[in-house]
Amino acid sequence: MEMLNSKTLKHAFLVLILAASFGSLGGCATVEGAGKDIQSAGEAIEEGAEEASN
Repeated sequence: MEMLNSKTLKHAFLVLILAASFGSLGGCATVEGAGKDIQSAGEAIEEGAEEASN
């Protein structure tokens, strides 16, 4: 079996790091969007509760 050289290993490691970085950024956007949705739902519930109490 042929051994991988140092340049190939460095290239593979760089690709893995970049993929993980982009995946993390995408995850942040998803969590931010979910947070906004939850906040909107909470505000709607709060408004409904205020109307019901009046």
